[in-house]
Amino acid sequence: ERSKTGRALVKEEVDEHDIAEVVSRWTGVPVSRMLEGEIEKLLHMEERLRERVVGQDQAIEAVANTVRAARAGLQDPNRPLGSFLFLGPTGVGKTETARALAEFLFDDEQAMIRIDMSEYQEKHTVSRLIGAPPGYVGYDEAGQLTEAVRRRPYSVVLFDEVEKAHPEVLNVLLQLLDDGRLTDAQGRTVDFRNTIVIMTSNLGSQWITEVGLSWDEIKERVSEAVRQHFRPELINRIDEIVIFSPLGMEQIKQIVEIQLRGLQKRLADRKMTLTLTPEAEQALARGGFDPVYGARPLKRTIQKDLVQPLAVQLLQGNFHDGENILVDADPEGALTFRAASPVAA
Repeated sequence: ERSKTGRALVKEEVDEHDIAEVVSRWTGVPVSRMLEGEIEKLLHMEERLRERVVGQDQAIEAVANTVRAARAGLQDPNRPLGSFLFLGPTGVGKTETARALAEFLFDDEQAMIRIDMSEYQEKHTVSRLIGAPPGYVGYDEAGQLTEAVRRRPYSVVLFDEVEKAHPEVLNVLLQLLDDGRLTDAQGRTVDFRNTIVIMTSNLGSQWITEVGLSWDEIKERVSEAVRQHFRPELINRIDEIVIFSPLGMEQIKQIVEIQLRGLQKRLADRKMTLTLTPEAEQALARGGFDPVYGARPLKRTIQKDLVQPLAVQLLQGNFHDGENILVDADPEGALTFRAASPVAA
């Protein structure tokens, strides 16, 4: 069939773009070339990451500079694209930065392989990463790390809470960071040169939240804690050690706005909009702010104070498709819901 302009509505031949798209789906390898758009994207990497990660400008700049150097071909081609050690207290955005990086580089937040290192506290657990040697139980099973990267060679590999892993397990990381490859128990070489390797740790976080210390003093004390825990050969193979700063109330307010985008998107499917007054945002930020736990309590606060009451209101039929839901806060800080003017068509 042809459109009124005379052009075919359905292509009659398969071109290189179609083949590239199929290959990309099968392998998980992005096949887009280094076009002008991607160069522009790399130059504005910090802005894109700040859309998801709040209050960590130094961390974002350090990551962006390393990634740009790798994509420009200035890094060692026989090592991963970048390797980072993220340090900081819980709930400050270490894992979220890894997710944002996966989404930015590989256009898919799921392009992140997460290994919880608290599961590797025993010496023998190294076999779970790369597979058990011949003659041992589980030899026919692939390693959790090597198999995941073999299937998805373009990804962010996140080693969460790396300080909890047994030293023998960390020895595996030495070869990975130095040579950009690992050999699994079945003799297959797995290529890590197209991965970003991120390790997270809470080491020295007590100094980061210490009141009265300058940033230089914090960096020195945290660096000392890292030197005491990790062997020098591992530290020397890491491209950048990034320290995340604790979050304040202003950052929590910004995170409220980011967290609400998902809820607003789901309501948009019903042609509804959700608007929060500054007082409502302030109430959520106050309820979700905790200097010790960072932004983690905020998600629970939004769920308990906003999502669950709103769900009850929707089920009771208090709001209908096409309406604008206005959320306000009373003097005690409790959220109130009412219908505002209908959404314009």
